[in-house]
Amino acid sequence: MSELENAHQGPLEGSATVSTNSNSYNEKSGNSTAPGTAGYNDNLAQAKPVSSYISHEGPPKDELEELQKEVDNQLEKKSKSDLLFVSVCCLMVAFGGFVFGWDTGTISGFVRQTDFIRRFGSTRANGTTYLSDVRTGLMVSIFNIGCAIGGIVLSKLGDMYGRKIGLMTVVVIYSIGIIIQIASIDKWYQYFIGRIISGLGVGGITVLAPMLISEVSPKQLRGTLVSCYQLMITFGIFLGYCTNFGTKNYSNSVQWRVPLGLCFAWSIFMIVGMTFVPESPRYLVEVGKIEEAKRSLARANKTTEDSPLVTLEMENYQSSIEAERLAGSASWGELVTGKPQMFRRTLMGMMIQSLQQLTGDNYFFYYGTTIFQAVGLEDSFETAIVLGVVNFVSTFFSLYTVDRFGRRNCLLWGCVGMICCYVVYASVGVTRLWPNGQDQPSSKGAGNCMIVFACFYIFCFATTWAPVAYVLISESYPLRVRGKAMSIASACNWIWGFLISFFTPFITSAINFYYGYVFMGCMVFAYFYVFFFVPETKGLTLEEVNEMYEENVLPWKSTKWIPPSRRTTDYDLDATRNDPRPFYKRMFTKEK
Repeated sequence: MSELENAHQGPLEGSATVSTNSNSYNEKSGNSTAPGTAGYNDNLAQAKPVSSYISHEGPPKDELEELQKEVDNQLEKKSKSDLLFVSVCCLMVAFGGFVFGWDTGTISGFVRQTDFIRRFGSTRANGTTYLSDVRTGLMVSIFNIGCAIGGIVLSKLGDMYGRKIGLMTVVVIYSIGIIIQIASIDKWYQYFIGRIISGLGVGGITVLAPMLISEVSPKQLRGTLVSCYQLMITFGIFLGYCTNFGTKNYSNSVQWRVPLGLCFAWSIFMIVGMTFVPESPRYLVEVGKIEEAKRSLARANKTTEDSPLVTLEMENYQSSIEAERLAGSASWGELVTGKPQMFRRTLMGMMIQSLQQLTGDNYFFYYGTTIFQAVGLEDSFETAIVLGVVNFVSTFFSLYTVDRFGRRNCLLWGCVGMICCYVVYASVGVTRLWPNGQDQPSSKGAGNCMIVFACFYIFCFATTWAPVAYVLISESYPLRVRGKAMSIASACNWIWGFLISFFTPFITSAINFYYGYVFMGCMVFAYFYVFFFVPETKGLTLEEVNEMYEENVLPWKSTKWIPPSRRTTDYDLDATRNDPRPFYKRMFTKEK
């Protein structure tokens, strides 16, 4: 074991014994006995910035710089095959997104299935059955409330028992909800309760899956691998649409029970797959399992435990976690009062997740079949499949765009594209779809135009806002409060998802396609918010993201920020922290 690897000294409770010729660390007592460190424990009450611990307690700065160069050389020599294992592991974790997508795709068809309506709908005086707007909205949207609660409550399992065990547990909870739904015979509230419970599980998955991917994946692939979570969501939506299309001709409960039954196959597949995934090394360091953390890092990066990469990463993890421990246990209030800039970061996560819903994506995905019946299509299930295909294929592009063009550019250009699509979609729907009134047949040409621009919209959404929202919240918070901050951000997504999916039937009944202008306005706001408040995190480790916030870098200048470990002597930090130009020049002109 190299001397550098053992140079870090810190009171990591419960960690394995680490020793060299000149120093040692006692597992039981948690006291360092290295020469020259007397009085170290007397200073524990004085928390310092993370960067100070790296140089103060770890290897000297020049040794860290040399180690960084070795790591950079090692990364340059890595072949794509070396990253295959970690990529496959992250895909297994990302399969949790498929579970969520499957629900979205199937429920949009269930509310149009004849047997589902007969069992859970209301009965008219003439004996026919129907699903009212209220019942439809509740049965579709209550899932989101379950997800919001599950994201906040069940995500704690990842901090208590590890990311892997936490994910397996929430998948089991999801399966219990599916059992209750399948067992429903003619009581809509039983199905309703099942939707809440399965939502609890999916809410936990939504927090823990991106978290585990971001903590296991190498920084050069982190954006792409976290985006795989969104890819799996779109794959689930697409297959859900296809399954609805395949069962719609049945006249009994096969229409909806078969798609629900397949959920068990997805649950089993995910639980089995999770057994092959390495645990988060950051979590293992946090709980003092140092040797396991090294093995996990080495396994994920396909290298040896004493390689420079593992040594440097372990030094960064230990220094960061040690500094966090000095500040005491994290509370929910720290999301507002914590440093560096935790309130701004917490608010950013909440805004980005809320705005992802306010793009209006679920307007199409939850009610796709209903929308395209309104534009005169005979088989709206077929059109839903078209939307599913566009969504799924477009998300493949995001695996390239997120790390190629960066988070900010994707969000900004996504806003521009979706605004243009909504202008056309809403305008055609309002002025051209029913030239002779809504009680007369709709215009086929106008309907086709709306479908085309709906597909353009989905392309813009799937390549930008869909994956980047998850990437951003998975890499914007320190480990100390990551679970809490991600759960709050995800809860905002689910709450807005509930509001949109519940009120959409009422809104579309009242204003029809004027609804598109509402989402267009939200995207105009989103453009300005992203420009002024969302920094670029592309190519940075999670520890470097924290350093960027410590240095108070302006978001629109964050692409020029360089981490301290990679700076040259002529680097001007102040240029990234100050901008005397008026706000409109910041947006529309390049700085000279």
